[in-house]
Amino acid sequence: MNATALASRLLTERPRPRGIAGWRHAHWLAVGTVCLGAFLGQLDASVIALVFPAIGRDFDAGFAAVEWVALAYLLVLVALLAPIGWLSDLVGRKTMYIGGFAVFGLSSLGAGFAGGLWALVGCRAVQAVGAAMMQANSVALVARGVPERAMRRALGIQASAQGLGLALGPSLGGLLVEHASWRWVFWVNVPIAAFGILAGWFLLPRTRAAGAPAAVPGPRPANSPGGEAHRAGGRRNVAHRNDAHRNEARRTATGRTVTRRTATGDAARFDLPGLLLLTGATTSLLLALSTASGLPLPGWAVAALLLASAALTLALVRQERRAARPILAPGLVNTPGVRSGLVVGLIGYLLLFCPLVLGPVLLTGAGVSTAHAGLVITLLPAGFAFAATVGGGLLPRGWSDVTRCRRGALLAAGGLLLFALLPASDAAAAPLLIAGYGLGLLLPANNALVMRAIPAQCSAVGGGMVNMARSLGTALGMALSVLGVHLAGAESGGRTVLLVLAAVAAAAALLARPVRA
Repeated sequence: MNATALASRLLTERPRPRGIAGWRHAHWLAVGTVCLGAFLGQLDASVIALVFPAIGRDFDAGFAAVEWVALAYLLVLVALLAPIGWLSDLVGRKTMYIGGFAVFGLSSLGAGFAGGLWALVGCRAVQAVGAAMMQANSVALVARGVPERAMRRALGIQASAQGLGLALGPSLGGLLVEHASWRWVFWVNVPIAAFGILAGWFLLPRTRAAGAPAAVPGPRPANSPGGEAHRAGGRRNVAHRNDAHRNEARRTATGRTVTRRTATGDAARFDLPGLLLLTGATTSLLLALSTASGLPLPGWAVAALLLASAALTLALVRQERRAARPILAPGLVNTPGVRSGLVVGLIGYLLLFCPLVLGPVLLTGAGVSTAHAGLVITLLPAGFAFAATVGGGLLPRGWSDVTRCRRGALLAAGGLLLFALLPASDAAAAPLLIAGYGLGLLLPANNALVMRAIPAQCSAVGGGMVNMARSLGTALGMALSVLGVHLAGAESGGRTVLLVLAAVAAAAALLARPVRA
């Protein structure tokens, strides 16, 4: 078997067993598989800060160097989510999702065996590639794999899996470091990833029919959300017609008329300049914040990096406007409801991760034990998970997604305001629970609004942008928290950041917009 045939076989998505595909609740099995990847990614994101001291002692490295274990992961993740989302529309979302489990598991194994700090940083960068392959497709797989009536609930379950991973990460990391080794923080990912590969193979529906060219898949029939068996034949016919008329002009998400191409042509036109500019802009921004927070670089580096980030962002905008297949699809971003939804998504995860970083600093600084502080902070993601699943059902049925977004943002603002004003003690528990509940209403409803506004044939690109906003919000939440504490001290800086976050949450309530048909 030659390399081309092997690659074609690996990229061919297999249908689910007939017994599973024909079950009327099969879409919930697919949602469960997506939740496994969501849980794994957020568990890894929240656990890593707990092992910094142990890694520093093992490799005799300072915090400024050790923090790159997290920074490298976030930078690669933010940079790759959109392009991998675009690539997934070409080769199939199921294929990419299963491949993400494989890359994540193998790189976790390597991270556990790393013999030096920079080897560990490299493994973390590869790990982020696997995470991007999963995250860029998670929202699209849920949104396109369940009936319309179940989309909000499915997205809420996915969000709760993320919240569960966030909540368990710190406690699990502390136990592993204390009773085993920091290396087990990475090794524990391996069996979960292996199970994810098997679940994805058998439980996820095909997103591209066998024999179809690697082109953007068309919209699925509205009355068949899960059964791929009868769709495959129709898609083959569509694929043959598209192949015969592939030079016909079509309107794409860029807002311009371009020529339809097969996988070979699209691969040759991949927006590599856009990817490099996106990577440079995000890297420069996060490095500037990190340098301002104490990273040992010259003082002038902060201004230089901020200017570089601004210049690269402007260049990225120009590049994406003229690229034939842009990774950020300006026309898609300009779709009513998408741009504001992406901003709200970024803000939502900024609001979620800042308290996760600041909370332990404020509580332990006031004399609360680390273990007890962890229990108090857990109420934030616990409230998030509860609202995203069963908690939303307690609300009036007449509330639209826009109403949920607005009320959720206001609840988060109130919770964060109380957290900033009350003493750092058990009194923080209720405000954190309120803020988490508000974010659990806000984010699933906002994701549903964004995915509803995105054309079906661009679902993976849109899902990738949703997840890129989430990852950028996560990175900014961590970086801004550390910056506030560095500039004004743990107590004053932490409370100032929380007050600013409360104002930002209130502003997010004004950004929620209904999707016009």
